[in-house]
Amino acid sequence: MELHHNDGGRQAAGYKGQTGDCVCRAICIATGKPYKEVYDFLAVNNATQRSTKGSKRRPRSAAQGINVTRKWFKDYMQALGFEWTPTMFIGQGCKVHLRADELPRGVLIVSVSKHWTTVIDGVLNDIYDCSRDGTRCVYGYWRPKPEQVN
Repeated sequence: MELHHNDGGRQAAGYKGQTGDCVCRAICIATGKPYKEVYDFLAVNNATQRSTKGSKRRPRSAAQGINVTRKWFKDYMQALGFEWTPTMFIGQGCKVHLRADELPRGVLIVSVSKHWTTVIDGVLNDIYDCSRDGTRCVYGYWRPKPEQVN
């Protein structure tokens, strides 16, 4: 898969170094929204999400991961005009890999193991090649709703 090096505007927003902000970067790349705007939204919601028995209070940061299974996160993605398409189901194994010929065309925010990335018309947009030579399994992806496509 071809790689286009893209940090989603992180460096331009004044952030330095590397961190676990792949969800924020993927959203910025796919939507064109400013990095700081997306980062701040994710950080506030990450810090204020309700704690459960299995989760502890998270810091006000989007740099060390976002719980993408939370309702507030799904609502945010839907408000941005995206819909979720699962590609892996319990007991079925991996059916879709991070490869241009196995993913649909268009803008996709892709969920893979412990990482989120953006694929635009078969081109990986990230800070490194996370495809594992086309063997990395795709759990699902967010794509613009049909009415959002030009």
